[in-house]
Amino acid sequence: MVTEPPRILVIGSINMDLVVRTPAMPAPGETVLGSDVTTSPGGKGANQAVAAQRLGGMVTMIARVGDDAFGETLKNGLAEEGIDVAYVTVTESTPTGVAFIMVDRQGENSIVVASGANHAVTPDDVYTHEQLFDEHDVLVLQLELPCPTVRAAIDLARRHGLKTLLDPAPAMKQFPDELCCVDVISPNVNEAEILTGKKAVEERDRIDKLVASELIQRGAKNAVLKLGSRGSLVVCADGHMYRVPPYKVEVVDTTAAGDAFTAGLAVSLAQGRGLHESARLANAAGSLACTTLGAQSAMPTAYQVKMLMEDQP
Repeated sequence: MVTEPPRILVIGSINMDLVVRTPAMPAPGETVLGSDVTTSPGGKGANQAVAAQRLGGMVTMIARVGDDAFGETLKNGLAEEGIDVAYVTVTESTPTGVAFIMVDRQGENSIVVASGANHAVTPDDVYTHEQLFDEHDVLVLQLELPCPTVRAAIDLARRHGLKTLLDPAPAMKQFPDELCCVDVISPNVNEAEILTGKKAVEERDRIDKLVASELIQRGAKNAVLKLGSRGSLVVCADGHMYRVPPYKVEVVDTTAAGDAFTAGLAVSLAQGRGLHESARLANAAGSLACTTLGAQSAMPTAYQVKMLMEDQP
């Protein structure tokens, strides 16, 4: 077991989230009156970086923001969390990424992202900082950056023997097999079905196993499916498969639950725990993120996760 703080390298997106609460999601052509708009730091990469830092990691981030007020605010906020932002580049004449988020009364969300500076992160940004791949325990990636950049990071991690965790969101139908070649791939069920093209209305358990197994066949060493209120499913290349039960909490907003889960998985794996134990911790982190409105503001601490796991062993 690793005793020093786990070192997490996150290569990912940074957004400003514009959040509005609404009684129900609007249908096409429908206008729904919502509450006041709030702004909060977001982006899957930044959310996972903040969560990993709060869960006890030492996090470094490679990313880009625009040369605007949002960019300055977001970069400073990450630094205040204790994250190393020396490799977060300010991109001239480019807006910072923005996410427009609607949250209904059940806490479910709908999101539209304008990528901005996130799409300016290139493979050169990865290769320029190759030394970081020898200085960290786990690399965390998502799909809010250009695919060539994600592919370059996976290739470089493999070359340096760095354990890689991919959160394949937002999911794409034409998902290149080479992006599956990671140590752990961790989609939610909807994302996994988009990636594999498999979907079923019935036999929920069976389709979970099918989509996870296909991700293994396409190159992933392990797949950990986020099942929301049903917990998670771990599928390993050696054939082992097991469910990890959920934690019960009062759901307020599910916006960044998946990011908290991914960060919990990364930190636990970097600490030397196995996949089953890491998935339990990830379930707890994801559950706690549902209890607070917002993205980074909802990311739990290691102490909060510990208390929930002890309360619901």
